[in-house]
Amino acid sequence: MADSNITKRALADAMKKLLEEKSFSKVSVADICEECGMNRKSFYYHFKDKYDLMNWIFDTEFIQVIQKRDDWEIWDLLKALCDFFYKNWSFYRKALAVTGQNSFSEHFHELLYNSLRANLRQRTGLEKVNEFQAMFFADAFVMAVRRWLLGESGMKPEEFLDQLKLCTQCVTV
Repeated sequence: MADSNITKRALADAMKKLLEEKSFSKVSVADICEECGMNRKSFYYHFKDKYDLMNWIFDTEFIQVIQKRDDWEIWDLLKALCDFFYKNWSFYRKALAVTGQNSFSEHFHELLYNSLRANLRQRTGLEKVNEFQAMFFADAFVMAVRRWLLGESGMKPEEFLDQLKLCTQCVTV
């Protein structure tokens, strides 16, 4: 592993540890640096802010999950995503509680929107897809995931995904 990734991983591990104890809003860059014994200069060399670190954690960890296959259908990808969130429930519950500019919710929405748009493009064969549909489903999925993770239902990923499928079938009937 390159030195850069070792440093990033140490910062990520520190962020995760701190989020076990307190909310995202209560964690500062100084806290993260103190937790892993680095200075702020090292942090800012690798990340713009703690939001950037949060997004990097998701990007690197979830990419490890999805790189195992290259022939993802959209429902398979969403199942892998739900399984991933469920496995890391506590961490992503805190990550998704934050909204607004640079938040994980915004980052997740953008990634999902681009994936849905690419999937629609592939399924329809059209270079220009209905942007409204991709945005609608990205909005709906992100909000549903937030409610699922932030709620107290304890719903398993399979049940959550079944409910999503049921909802999409209702609107296509």
